[in-house]
Amino acid sequence: MDFSTPSKPAPTPTPRRKSKPVPYAPPASPATPSAVRRSRRLLDTPTKDLSEAALFETPAKPAPAPTLKRKRAAPSPSPKTPARAEPKPKRQRRAPAKRAFYRKVVYDGGEFAAGDDVYVKRLEGAESDAEDPEEPEDCRVCFRAGGGVMVECDACLGGFHLRCVRPPLRRVPEGDWACPYCEAERAGKVIDRPKPPVGKKIKRTAKEKLLDSDLWAARIESLRREPDGAFWAKVRWYTIPEETAAGRQPHNLRRELYRTNALGDIEMESIVRHCFVMSPKEYRDATNDGDDVFYCEYEYDVHWHNFKRLADIDDEPETKEDPSDEPYNAANDYNSDTDEDSEYDEEDEPAARCSARKNQSNEKILAANSWKGRIYGLQKIGIRKIPEHVRCHQKTALEKAKATLLLATLPKSLPCRDKEMEEISTFVKDAICNDHCLGRCLYIHGVPGTGKTMSVLAVMRKLRSEFDSGALRPYCFIEINGLKLASPENIYKVIYEQLSGHRVGWKKALHYLTEHFSDGKKIGKQANQPIVLLIDELDLLLTRNQSVLYNILDWPTKPNSNLVIIGIANTMDLPEKLLPRISSRMGIQRLCFGPYNYRQLQEIITSRLKGINAFEDQAIEFASRKVAAMSGDARRALEICRRAAEFADYRVKQFQQVEQTPSSANTGNGFVCMGDIEDAIQEVFQAPHIQVMKNCPKFGKVILAAMVHELYRSGLGEVLFDKLAATVFSWCHVNRELLPGYDTLLKICCKLGESKIVLCEEGTKHKLQKLQLNYPSDDVTFALKESPDLPWLSKYL
Repeated sequence: MDFSTPSKPAPTPTPRRKSKPVPYAPPASPATPSAVRRSRRLLDTPTKDLSEAALFETPAKPAPAPTLKRKRAAPSPSPKTPARAEPKPKRQRRAPAKRAFYRKVVYDGGEFAAGDDVYVKRLEGAESDAEDPEEPEDCRVCFRAGGGVMVECDACLGGFHLRCVRPPLRRVPEGDWACPYCEAERAGKVIDRPKPPVGKKIKRTAKEKLLDSDLWAARIESLRREPDGAFWAKVRWYTIPEETAAGRQPHNLRRELYRTNALGDIEMESIVRHCFVMSPKEYRDATNDGDDVFYCEYEYDVHWHNFKRLADIDDEPETKEDPSDEPYNAANDYNSDTDEDSEYDEEDEPAARCSARKNQSNEKILAANSWKGRIYGLQKIGIRKIPEHVRCHQKTALEKAKATLLLATLPKSLPCRDKEMEEISTFVKDAICNDHCLGRCLYIHGVPGTGKTMSVLAVMRKLRSEFDSGALRPYCFIEINGLKLASPENIYKVIYEQLSGHRVGWKKALHYLTEHFSDGKKIGKQANQPIVLLIDELDLLLTRNQSVLYNILDWPTKPNSNLVIIGIANTMDLPEKLLPRISSRMGIQRLCFGPYNYRQLQEIITSRLKGINAFEDQAIEFASRKVAAMSGDARRALEICRRAAEFADYRVKQFQQVEQTPSSANTGNGFVCMGDIEDAIQEVFQAPHIQVMKNCPKFGKVILAAMVHELYRSGLGEVLFDKLAATVFSWCHVNRELLPGYDTLLKICCKLGESKIVLCEEGTKHKLQKLQLNYPSDDVTFALKESPDLPWLSKYL
């Protein structure tokens, strides 16, 4: 195996120095006038046998090399050239050992190559080194390793034997699975987890240490051998969500990592063993690839604290591998005497030292065991630095309240909708538990923010746990949101892709789905299973001829379709506005979600803030009553409380910065008080767009009220100008107001469009122009309900 040091690139030519005129003497050896000869010197460093045990000793700092001067070759004799003295003999020197780069290294019994993902020790002498990282995981119920198939909980990442779970599992569940203890904690129940026997310690795996920041994860970019014999790796670090500026979000998986743009140099001694960081597609297919599997979809910029999807990052051009690179076994001894001599110039060494200093300054903050750019001992902490805000700062009660009141945060339980959830569960079970699944449709309606979609999803999660325990027959669940479809016809593509895993055009998808539900030509592996199709925002699938809704609602009527449809919309009388052939297929099963009253809103907010003492009881009640009087929208109530918590947190931090002791009268003892709720309500309901609505002309208010009326009447977000003008004329005639003209209404709509209160469709046919509200209908109702110049307007809102 050839371990020759790679050749050094040719030095940059430097200007020649002008020598003093001396008496001429013939040269000792012939030389070309343009040729430049480089001097050599021998290294004073004694050679020693570097075995594997001595690879990681503290390297001795070499003595500084003497300054060398470049000498110019003597020119040929000339009558005009004065005689020169004979040049001094050259000093031969041996070049020091150079870096050698390898594609693969066999080190300490393990084979490591560029592109591998590895665990890296974090701190020297830390707990991560005290335990065996390859120890098998114990069951969290019987606390024994092995002895059968184990399944991992996706919430706590604990391992459980199939027989130890209650009720026992017959097979490994498909998709996400949570243990009974995590399910109980999500439901808000107090439960004690099993404790290990006396004297037995639960051994943590390398995966658990990584997620607890006791180990690092990194990707090897390159491998090299230093002149002192130490083997180093250049790595790209991974980070867990807790160590980012955004922190862990509700959508993060427990095994999710972020790839960073931070590079570091570590010794091979600090590498523990391999791990496997996979893309979303690889992670989905990794069903039985061990415990060291992680998920990575985004890259995290450590400087700008932003994220970028790895699929969107253009692949950089790969560097061509040197064919002379060979895999290296670090266990083999070598001698530094085999390194070839090289030539150094006077100007090359300072330039190399300067470039090395620049490279060091661009690296991350060095470890504590470094001095002048060199690392002594094991660099187990790498070149990473944990952000100060991650673990040094304990969240206050107000900060916890802000996080749990976010709309994106999934609650542990859904209060005040037990009756509706029971009806949905009964409907689905009756449809799929029979031997011959009959096609059925359920239409759920209610005003926005009443928990329609969340209730259905909670029921489906509960049914999924029953299926995993073997109490329910297999079924397929497909969820579609009409807002995510570019056009109504794209729903065919989404359904077909969910069933078959292939993408086709919507026309082919419609053909295949019709054969699947009508002709019996089944699609996919789950062909004979019942299908539960959830369509949120059902009213967005309306087209001119209503063909999309007709095709979808016609499939459950087929004899062997095995299709159950649950449609969700905000309009109560949507079936009556459809064509008779469609409304007849929708059926008569309906479920209404009424607006929340103030007691229900208070219970929802209190359940989210369970265990967080940050709000006064009067403040929560005040916010609940205010929202219940307007719309009963739970999302609006949560937003007001979250904004009030931000006001209180800002006030407390301002007093801490000026080092003043906050009094109870000024700061409310760090609690969210009535004043904070009032400020949040004023901000939410006194926004600039609401002020524009209050100050718009009389007929502008009538137009906005008519748009809200048409929205609730038809369930469609868009309304034609011609129909809107007819509604305005009718209202003005009934209430004895002066009838405006088409031109007046058109100008007012243009003014509202310029202020972005209304979105206007571009076009020349103004009577057929489509208009749409740019803000929620609740804001329009709040702004116009108590209008002094139009008191009759409130009866239409």
